[in-house]
Amino acid sequence: MNKNERYIAIAVGVLLLIGAAVYYQFRQKETVKQAFAPDSTVYSKQDYTTLVLDSTVLASFFASRSLADSLQSDVRSFYQRRGYQYAWFSENRLANAANNFNNLRQSYISDFADSSLYNAEIDRLVNEAETQGTKFLANKVEVQTLELLLTTAFFQYADKAYAGTVKDLLDLEWFIPRKKKNFQALLDTLVMAKGQPIREPVNRYYTLLKEKLRQYRLLQQQGGWPKLEFEGKAPKKGDEDSTVLVLKQNLHRWGDLKTLDSTSIFDDSVAVALKRFQHRMGLSETGKLDEKTLVEMNRPVEERIRQMMLNMERLRWVPDELEPNMLLVNIPEYRLHVFENGVQSWMSKVVVGKEATKTSIFKGNLSYVVLNPYWVVTNNIINNEILPKLKRNPGYLERNNMEVVSGNKVINPYSVKWSSYTKNVPYTIRQKPGKGNSLGKVKFLFPNSYSIYLHDTPSKSLFGETARAFSHGCIRVSEPEKLALHVLKSLPEWNEEKLNAVWKTQNEKWITVRPSLPVYIVYFTTWVDNTGQLNFRRDLYGLDSALAKEVFGEQ
Repeated sequence: MNKNERYIAIAVGVLLLIGAAVYYQFRQKETVKQAFAPDSTVYSKQDYTTLVLDSTVLASFFASRSLADSLQSDVRSFYQRRGYQYAWFSENRLANAANNFNNLRQSYISDFADSSLYNAEIDRLVNEAETQGTKFLANKVEVQTLELLLTTAFFQYADKAYAGTVKDLLDLEWFIPRKKKNFQALLDTLVMAKGQPIREPVNRYYTLLKEKLRQYRLLQQQGGWPKLEFEGKAPKKGDEDSTVLVLKQNLHRWGDLKTLDSTSIFDDSVAVALKRFQHRMGLSETGKLDEKTLVEMNRPVEERIRQMMLNMERLRWVPDELEPNMLLVNIPEYRLHVFENGVQSWMSKVVVGKEATKTSIFKGNLSYVVLNPYWVVTNNIINNEILPKLKRNPGYLERNNMEVVSGNKVINPYSVKWSSYTKNVPYTIRQKPGKGNSLGKVKFLFPNSYSIYLHDTPSKSLFGETARAFSHGCIRVSEPEKLALHVLKSLPEWNEEKLNAVWKTQNEKWITVRPSLPVYIVYFTTWVDNTGQLNFRRDLYGLDSALAKEVFGEQ
């Protein structure tokens, strides 16, 4: 290679290096630029408005505010999908959706007395946007700020109002799976709804209870209700007493007394209203001012509001739409609810677990009906209740129609040295079908890890109690025959006649339920029933107290 050719080669090499450097810098800028670029695979090609954010504004907005990474990600994703087009403004005005959302946010702050969602800057800017019109729109910085503040506030609001606590629900003894809600789609719907109300992602029980919460907030603003106190005995039907007027006023406030008069006579209308109140509290419906009724009447409005807020938190964990055909047991209510085609068709009393042997909160699928069931005794009951009796006399088993099984073989209880065991007996103990069997004539199985099921019981008298927490965890049903017919109605051959024919024997019979039936075991101490009445119950397992630590930050 001659001298001139070497110079040409060097010059070409330098040009290539400069070109590569320029290209690298260009690609770096493109990479930074693309960090906030829209996802063209979604719907960014659609034109919502001619107003478009500069993607770098997002970075500046995030840098100026302390926002969680997850919140930043939500906001960024929302704008990426819409090609950075504005959501809360049209070309010439603040969109109706902005006012619609702002009303939702302010209602939540008022309903739940939650100042964490209060934002004075949003309120100021919304007010200026409405009153100044085009003058406000000319201020690009203010418009961009309000746009991003509203979007950020929406995701903060949605987490509070619809998702609920982020704590592991297993710590709160709630084992029903919680479905993740799509707040991106909800915001899309909100901003495209042209100011029309949107369907909030909550179930109807939440909505009903929220209306009652607002009524009680109003009562709170009015000073609540006076405490009922008596110098001597509480007035009874036929008495005339000055305190009866206070009683009437309170019953009228709560909706139990339909017509209020100014007399102080304890008449029939007061007795009927008292029965309504007692029914809503799960008390004996005597129409009398007994001690338990007075305790519930004298609970202050603030306590009732807290109770509603706690149960609304639980309702946020429940799916927006429940299956139209299902069974639901509410533990503090001691009731089984049967739903057909989305409507409650009937209810039945139940007995649930004692505080020491709580009934678990979970969802299952009822798959089997067992007629004339064996009762397989749990290890806990064997260790704590049966083993001490067997050590004294193995004849206990025969007297109670029980047997000892090893594998598939029934063995003689007198051949076992029971005194050598303190726990973990290596045998199955079961009670044979027949009169006196602890599971009665039928059990309903929805396989779960808590060994809980629904069943009949020979102890019918317990259904006469108002508080029915007596079991070892399983749920005893007061109308098992009716429930069996309902669960098996998809199998017409299993009619009442055929069921009775099996029940006349002592032979165990398993029936597969197809399709399986969803069963929810839940825990609500306040709710609105299918007649629109607000109910309250005692916190049987202390779970309201545990949840209050999470919701209200109490120790």
